[in-house]
Amino acid sequence: MRAWWGWLGVALMSWLLWASPQLDFNKMIQALQARYGDEAAERGKQWQALVVAHVNADELTQLKQVNDYFNGFLFANDDVVWKQEDYWATPVEFIGRAAGDCEDFTIAKYYTLLEMGFDASKLRLMYVKAVAYNQHHMVLTYYSKRGAIPLVLDNIDPAIKPATERGDLIPIYSFNADYLWLAKARGDGKLVGESSRLSLWRDLRERQSEFQHQPESKDLP
Repeated sequence: MRAWWGWLGVALMSWLLWASPQLDFNKMIQALQARYGDEAAERGKQWQALVVAHVNADELTQLKQVNDYFNGFLFANDDVVWKQEDYWATPVEFIGRAAGDCEDFTIAKYYTLLEMGFDASKLRLMYVKAVAYNQHHMVLTYYSKRGAIPLVLDNIDPAIKPATERGDLIPIYSFNADYLWLAKARGDGKLVGESSRLSLWRDLRERQSEFQHQPESKDLP
């Protein structure tokens, strides 16, 4: 227990020195406490500690830490967790329930990596067809540079792999904070407009804005 609190104390001191965070963790933890209770608030503190502890790590380490952390949550369909056919949860909602579907895993990973300092242009939320399950699925993809083969962060296969090694996934479209692409093989895809065309994404960002220090900057495609 002492080791845990000692490590957390160092992490929180590092947090104080970290400039320009986007997420208001204090507000999110208070919301978790009020809406979901003590255990959810504790998960929120662990989430904050994860970010602080790895904010200065290299990108591959950050990807692995975030992917592993959220893949420890329970998978459950929206009709079970939210009593709706299709609902995209904010990170606070996902952490509050500690359960969600593929979109919730992917969205939480996306916002966490942004908070760690990732350029939004390197990250895309991608809708795919999961061949083994014959259904639509969402994963997070990371591009080290424009035109690179992306790495795939997924809750079905927990190992981070290049998209060329994920023949079980057929890309359909991808998006980030601002833009929407139709998939084209394993590359960048074709830019078709702004991601605000996706109503579920637009609604989620409106709910998530409650916990943002500042709006996300718009990146060129």
